[in-house]
Amino acid sequence: MCLELDDAGFDYSVLCEFRARLLEGGAERRLFDKILFLLREHKLVKARTRQRTDSTHVVAAVRELNRLERVVETLRAALNVLASVEPAWIRATIPSEWVERYGQRAEASRLPTGDKERVVFAEAVGRDGDALLDAIWSADAPEWMRSLPAVETLRQVWVQSFVPVEDSVRWRQKDNLPPSSLRISSPYDPEARYAHKRSTTWVGYKVHLSETCDEETPHIITNVHTDEAIINDNNALPQIHRQLSEAELLPEKHLVDAGYIEATQLVESRREYGVDLIGRPQGNGRWQHEQGNGFDISHFIIDWERLEVTCPAGKRSSTLKPMVDGRGNNVLGAAFRKADCMKCPSLSQCTKAKTKRRTINVKPQELHEALQTARQREKTEEFKEEYRKRAGIEGTISQAVRAFGMRRTRYLGRAKTHLQHLATAAAINIERVADWLAGVDREQTRRSAFTRVMMPLAA
Repeated sequence: MCLELDDAGFDYSVLCEFRARLLEGGAERRLFDKILFLLREHKLVKARTRQRTDSTHVVAAVRELNRLERVVETLRAALNVLASVEPAWIRATIPSEWVERYGQRAEASRLPTGDKERVVFAEAVGRDGDALLDAIWSADAPEWMRSLPAVETLRQVWVQSFVPVEDSVRWRQKDNLPPSSLRISSPYDPEARYAHKRSTTWVGYKVHLSETCDEETPHIITNVHTDEAIINDNNALPQIHRQLSEAELLPEKHLVDAGYIEATQLVESRREYGVDLIGRPQGNGRWQHEQGNGFDISHFIIDWERLEVTCPAGKRSSTLKPMVDGRGNNVLGAAFRKADCMKCPSLSQCTKAKTKRRTINVKPQELHEALQTARQREKTEEFKEEYRKRAGIEGTISQAVRAFGMRRTRYLGRAKTHLQHLATAAAINIERVADWLAGVDREQTRRSAFTRVMMPLAA
């Protein structure tokens, strides 16, 4: 910055203002895109080559709160904001005994421990919050107070946590809560969501990183997509491809894990963007497939012209007709005659239905054929050789998390979190290009001292 060594520098709040201006002006990608532009000029990044993508979870810069802590802290946060912007109104409106309840942050040690006592306390907090909202919406309160973010968060949390009952509220039971995709987890970051993936649970976001993986050039991150924590990887893929298309950096082959592979994405990636999506498709999950000796959909022959299905025993189904399955997907459904199924010696390998006849649900032809083709390709040696190149993205995520702190967001809100991720990706790209120009070899997967010592014996 060309400052003298004894310069006093500037106040840290200038950085907050700078970040805000970047976001307000839609310029959060400027640094990241500038680096990519220079790398493209030097042919270190090219479109229509091979890229790989994976995601990891990002923990929000807030405490993880249980339901009771959340409502107390939400009311407390709203009171603090109102006290800062309209102290006279707070003094005239809020009972003094609220200071004991909401003067300190919500802590489990300060709250009731018994289930009944917690419900009683929660409903008392609910009545207080209801009274505050009524006061804000009264004719005596300034209208602008209703548009405060903290007040809107309070309103939403109260809808999610309480059921109105006459002139009071009732604490919602666990089976009457909104889905986690809608539920606010913290009043300080209303966009952060609770999510879980296998054994990992977190409150925050998810980040998807895409990078080149050609051996002749450095591996450069081409796209960063910060998303809600509860969005599945396959649902994020269209947005990732759109961003790569806008940057004119779409790959020809896109290596991803099973989370991104879904029939619709296999078709639309090629049709909309000319991208060959390469990954392991998820199994059909049917017991016939898992058992190994049953007849799943791959054992049936589909006649798309006649809209009929032929089973392994040679019997034909009724006409395939549009329907919606139990997951809300549009499929084609058909059934076989009960008389045919009852006589079949393979009935136990085909269905466990009490009706003693097999029914079939298949995706529309284009989606069905794309998924079956992907499952067949997975078995080839060519696929296995190609797919090995996907593993390198795990190292990139490890570098971003361990060396650059990407696992935890420094800021509140998805927009600022995305800005942090873009800056981190830009720094990784600079470091990688510097290493490549200096002739530094890429890091290899680390092995422990014990593994290195024992490897000759294992061989």
